[in-house]
Amino acid sequence: MEDEIFSGIANGTQIDSKVLQTLQKSFIQVQNLLDQNRLLINEINQNQESKIPDNLTRNVGLIRELNNNVRRVVDLYADLSDSLTKSREASSEGESAATVKSDGRGGPKRIRSS
Repeated sequence: MEDEIFSGIANGTQIDSKVLQTLQKSFIQVQNLLDQNRLLINEINQNQESKIPDNLTRNVGLIRELNNNVRRVVDLYADLSDSLTKSREASSEGESAATVKSDGRGGPKRIRSS
């Protein structure tokens, strides 16, 4: 499924392979954290339902871990956003440079018919 997503992103759009690797690595990290959070939430719920004092005390640490994981997910998405923005800007600059005329002025290229 991941391969389908990434090939779909790359279809019709030029994406630097380094950016694509960064995306894939980040999405895998996010998914792993979300999977871990699901397990933490299940354990927290079980501890809460048990009403056993030691389990309720353990929830404090589990909730801290859950909060830290959520922060890490947010940070990963922020890093991804920055990375994509920079890649897009670099791509746009490359496209702009390709349209500079021989006199140094920018503008659209004129295509001559043969």
